[in-house]
Amino acid sequence: MPEQSRIQLQLRTLRDTINQHNHRYYALDDPDIPDAAYDRLMRELQDLEQQYPQWISADSPTQRVGSAPLDGFSQVTHEVPMLSLDNAFSGQEMDDFDRRLRGRLDRDQPLHYACEPKLDGIAVSLLYRDGVLERGATRGDGAVGEDITSNVRTIPSIPLRLLGDGWPRVLEVRGEIYMPRAGFDAFNEKARQQSEKLFVNPRNAAAGSLRQLDSRVTAQRPLEMCCYGVGLVEAYALPGKHTEILTLLQGWGFRINSEMRVANGMKDCLAYYDYLLAKRASLAYDIDGIVFKVDDIALQQRLGFVSRAPRWAIAHKFPAEEEMTTLLGVDFQVGRTGAITPVARLEPVFVGGVTVSNATLHNSDEILRLGVKINDTVVVRRAGDVIPKVVRVVLDKRPANASKIVFPARCPICESVIERLEGEAVSRCTGGLLCAAQLKEGIKHFASRKAMDIDGLGDKLVEQLVDEGLITSVVDLFSLQVTALVGLERMAEKSAAKLIAALQASKATTLPKFIFALGIREVGEATAVSLAKHFTSLEKIQQASIETLLEVPDVGPIVAQHLHDFFAASHSQQLLAGLLSAGFYWPAIEASKVQPLMGKIYVVSGSLESMGRIEAKERLQQLGAKVAGSVSAKTFCLVAGPGAGSKLTKAQQLGVDVIDETQFLALLKQYE
Repeated sequence: MPEQSRIQLQLRTLRDTINQHNHRYYALDDPDIPDAAYDRLMRELQDLEQQYPQWISADSPTQRVGSAPLDGFSQVTHEVPMLSLDNAFSGQEMDDFDRRLRGRLDRDQPLHYACEPKLDGIAVSLLYRDGVLERGATRGDGAVGEDITSNVRTIPSIPLRLLGDGWPRVLEVRGEIYMPRAGFDAFNEKARQQSEKLFVNPRNAAAGSLRQLDSRVTAQRPLEMCCYGVGLVEAYALPGKHTEILTLLQGWGFRINSEMRVANGMKDCLAYYDYLLAKRASLAYDIDGIVFKVDDIALQQRLGFVSRAPRWAIAHKFPAEEEMTTLLGVDFQVGRTGAITPVARLEPVFVGGVTVSNATLHNSDEILRLGVKINDTVVVRRAGDVIPKVVRVVLDKRPANASKIVFPARCPICESVIERLEGEAVSRCTGGLLCAAQLKEGIKHFASRKAMDIDGLGDKLVEQLVDEGLITSVVDLFSLQVTALVGLERMAEKSAAKLIAALQASKATTLPKFIFALGIREVGEATAVSLAKHFTSLEKIQQASIETLLEVPDVGPIVAQHLHDFFAASHSQQLLAGLLSAGFYWPAIEASKVQPLMGKIYVVSGSLESMGRIEAKERLQQLGAKVAGSVSAKTFCLVAGPGAGSKLTKAQQLGVDVIDETQFLALLKQYE
């Protein structure tokens, strides 16, 4: 083979191979080679193209970024208009929609609907000619959009050349460009560290990224694209079902939504709505509803269009996660560690499926960042079970009587001085356990499932016990009598006896649980385990100097200082003496051995068949690993069972090692 032909074949083979891997990674979520192997292929292609620049093609995987900034965006007229959708906000409106369609079709039997999550992103059109990406455009007003070709080329999940063969000569693919939550959080965190402007939500971040005149900026944004249909198609017979068309597009290199379903009739549609609404908060991306489309293309054509929307499709919207309301005032709550949290009192507003009248403002720095005042109109966000929060102020609605929020100088519960240490964002009450609020929260923590796990000692009962003066410390719990408990709200003699028995049973515990239950600042479950393993006894921890504490894995200067201050305080010594006198005990711990996973951070997500996640966490901790609740750049490995969801997506984005249950069990067996 001539040298020229050999090089061109090598280039073509490398490009095809990389495109196939991109397809598996971005469209199928099923990569089949490690990142390092993929990087080697890219470097090989880059080196070859550098040697032979005359054979660089516009659709090469190396040519996604690099064009000079534009002066502005040119306009694009859509050959086939990008119409909007009608909305439904209730099951009744969905039933009415279905009844209209069946009436127009003179049909009694149920219709089959394609069900797709309605991604909260930016609608785009991608035009391919002879399999090569020619143009990318925004939806605009549906008739005219903006040419964003240089920007869409930077998005890895958009193929520059279609995979396979047999595609139409001209193909327009339509989809949604969005920013996944993990990428949005990481991007905003980086901006926060560099004191740059933060994006309000992933949709705004995606829109802002696509409107960059410099595609090199867009390339730094974690954008993805999911296709939902086609526009212009020339000289090609498409399949007869909408879902079949999407499957065909997936084969040509596009991502389609893995949650897509076909529903038989409106009852199935509404069941799917309930299913996805419940799953909404755990998805890796934001959605604001579900799009239902008649799956049969021939029926779509019979139903036709109204002026701005197809008759055969509708968007069933979810309850809004953001709404505007008025900030009526601010209360200041005191937490277990004395942290003072400002809580906004709001004009009640329905958001995220519930009526919200309070929202967190986090701390004084957040109040300053938001620039919020009392009587302001604010935007409140509630996603899933997340605590509602104020996310921004609507400045053009600020009234003349808007007043500054004043942070208190003294604790609203016990009147102790509030202090804010240098380098900390949180202000704290200095009253300690003399403060009733801190006492209540401390007891709730002590009784919680991950600490002493005292069955029957719920939050409301703790509130009653403190308010009635029956207890003034954790130690008092263990001298309670049935007669004192009977008569409290929902506390009959049988319930009281059960609580007393649960209190007695909790005394048999473990040293890590006991340390965690004490509620020492910054000392979580993993740190408690590390302390117990390192020192093997409570007495040694009490006597440890700051220098000695710093020898413990997972203990830094701040945590060491908190530990030292806690055990040096006279009230803490009285607390420990009282608990030990009450009869707390735990099995002796052997001196620490060299642990193979020491210092490595693991995350466990999804469901495991062989054990629960709590047991998996304990097994990893026994090997010295720290087990975190979320994936970050510091994570060493993710143990991913079915349903790992957004944590798996974030791990893949950050290049974190991922193992399944079989590999996890093999890891444990290796160190038995």
